[in-house]
Amino acid sequence: MTLLGLPEDIQACLFDLDGVVTRTAVVHAAAWKETFDAFLREREGEDFRPFDSAADYDEYVDGRPRADGVRTFLASRGIELPEGTPDDPPDAQTVNGVGNRKNVLLLERIRTQGVEPYEGTLRYIEAARKLGLRTAIVSSSANTLDVLRSIDAERLFDVRIDGVVAAERGLPGKPRPDTFLAAARDLGVDPKRAAVFEDALAGMDAGRSGHFGYVVGVDRVGQTEALYKHGADVVVKDLAELGGQE
Repeated sequence: MTLLGLPEDIQACLFDLDGVVTRTAVVHAAAWKETFDAFLREREGEDFRPFDSAADYDEYVDGRPRADGVRTFLASRGIELPEGTPDDPPDAQTVNGVGNRKNVLLLERIRTQGVEPYEGTLRYIEAARKLGLRTAIVSSSANTLDVLRSIDAERLFDVRIDGVVAAERGLPGKPRPDTFLAAARDLGVDPKRAAVFEDALAGMDAGRSGHFGYVVGVDRVGQTEALYKHGADVVVKDLAELGGQE
């Protein structure tokens, strides 16, 4: 293993954003809960079963593109909505409308609460780049570029595959591996020589099915066993545990 805790043949590091680079996973979960609870309350009345910010978020939403998260969670409750279009207003009773409502709430929370990076991750990325490894950010979020700029981290990545790029290229989101594979391809690196860094179970599935050289699970919420079950080679609570900290 190298000083970064990676196999010797790894040439590139592919990082998820929310929960790995930034402390925004909890903000996403809160925005999803507010969105889904309002939707379910209106549909089913005050006796509705609320969205669980831990179990439901991890199982159906975390790491997935926004519309996929809406569709997957609602399907778990036996609800099917028309797809609509990405331009649907936030109050539209469509998959895209519900997703857009969540995004309005998310951006408001980011605007009022700000975004904090995980300093251990930023130091790890700096160390990886100093050692000659190439780096990419791979996120389902359409707000990735704004978030990276807000923490002065855009410069840390050679390639960005996010919700905007995925839509432009027609790439399916996690748990499919296509966005990670696109990042490796853009970096000019064989997936077997790339390491994936993810906190979401869907991201673990993507790393496993994409046959990447190493999959690092980042456990911020106490789901180490589940991360291993979904394909992690190693699980850490912070990337500082792997090395690269000066």
